[in-house]
Amino acid sequence: MRIATTIFLTDETIIPVRLARELEERGFAGLYLPEHTHIPVERATGYPPGGELPREYGRTLEPFIALGQAAAVTERLALGTGITLVAQHDPIDLAKQAATLDHLSGGRFTLGVGFGWNKEEAADHGVVWRTRRARVRDHMGLMRALWAEEPTEHEGDFASVRASLAHPKPVRGGAPRVLVGGAAGPTLFADVAAYGDGWMPIGGSGLTENIPALRAVWERAGRDPKDLQVVPYAVRPTPGKLAHYADLGVQEVVLQLPPAGEDEVLRVLDDYAKYL
Repeated sequence: MRIATTIFLTDETIIPVRLARELEERGFAGLYLPEHTHIPVERATGYPPGGELPREYGRTLEPFIALGQAAAVTERLALGTGITLVAQHDPIDLAKQAATLDHLSGGRFTLGVGFGWNKEEAADHGVVWRTRRARVRDHMGLMRALWAEEPTEHEGDFASVRASLAHPKPVRGGAPRVLVGGAAGPTLFADVAAYGDGWMPIGGSGLTENIPALRAVWERAGRDPKDLQVVPYAVRPTPGKLAHYADLGVQEVVLQLPPAGEDEVLRVLDDYAKYL
């Protein structure tokens, strides 16, 4: 099982270059970074786990820039977003960012796709909340058109692009690796099967029931069963939990690091090293 990590990198935490080097030297498989462009102070949207919104949410670094720094100082470390709020992006720009990072890193990039929870943040980007899933699916279609080997047009309800020259291309061809985040259910599983390589469930609970349900949707969509990837995300690890994931066929897990300074983050990495 590959052991990767995620962290809210901010202007107050360990810096991307230092963290990336430490992860690669210690043998961790990857680094995934979350995204929030901003957090409106006046908001009606509650923090999903409950309680006060943690400080780091309003201070996150831009993930593609931070991952670009990480790519420049590593050779093997996988790099990903966990997740990118695709509906909040211009998909033409996002396609270029993702393909460039994948190209410069030698194919190490994973695009984590998410739908968001903060209605006020999305509204400032012009996203109508009830349409966000349809918008994401449309944006993914446009990006795949730009990533295609031959110039390909895309005409959608939310975004369109004419057949275009657009380089670089993702290293593996067609698209970088795509993992779709979100809570289990028929709608989410349909999205995973439509444009993802797999599912990124936060915390990883309920997988015993949910993986078979996802696999059924995946196979009905004509996808090859052996291609489905399930990557539990933001996991607080225990030996029993990781063993359970392994029994379910999980090949990669992403462990949560604290949004802290260098000393604390490295102490946690030392503790997590026993799982490598």
